[in-house]
Amino acid sequence: MRRTLVIGDVHGCQAELSDLLDACAYTDGDQVLLVGDLVAKGPDSRGVLALLRRIGARSVRGNHDQAVLRWQDPAARQAAPEPGPHHLRLARQLDETEWAQLKELPLWLSVPEYALLIVHAGLVPGIPLEQQDGELLMNMRTLRPDGTGSRRPEDGALWGASWPGPERVVFGHHATAGLQQHPHALGLDTGCVYGGQLTALVLPDDRIQQVPARKVYVAADGLDRRGAT
Repeated sequence: MRRTLVIGDVHGCQAELSDLLDACAYTDGDQVLLVGDLVAKGPDSRGVLALLRRIGARSVRGNHDQAVLRWQDPAARQAAPEPGPHHLRLARQLDETEWAQLKELPLWLSVPEYALLIVHAGLVPGIPLEQQDGELLMNMRTLRPDGTGSRRPEDGALWGASWPGPERVVFGHHATAGLQQHPHALGLDTGCVYGGQLTALVLPDDRIQQVPARKVYVAADGLDRRGAT
């Protein structure tokens, strides 16, 4: 099968993304997929987008990608929490190609050759993929005791621990939980933009590859542990 790299939350860390591709010995024949949050917070969101276009990578839409997109839709901005200043700065810089790239990001990707699903944040067990709440797909972290999804870490247990399969879900979004390795779900957000690591799942080897952040781009207290971002 075609070698596939699934990469965690990049958040504008273009240098680390290049480091990770090198560490994975990326070649033109590899398929590169990402769990979203391509942009915002880090130093070079536009560089990330350019690199992904150049190698033909695909990604799902993360909550920070969505927050930037809301700046083009006044109605969506009024119906959602106010995006941060980093979203506004980036929105003022993007060109037509970059806007189109973000708008084309789907909420999920299916990788049938590996029986894999990719989402940014989470899935509620027992609900068909097509009926999942889009906001939870981009923001979910836990399951409440009643089985409903929540973006707040303190509301319940990590949703991935309850995911029954058979498809394996690869996701990001929850940097405070670190690398999550559940029987049928794998969380790849290891907080690169906060000075942690950028992480990839390499298939078919089924191994984890990581590179360290080159610096702390956002202080750890910039990570909203209440689930707002």
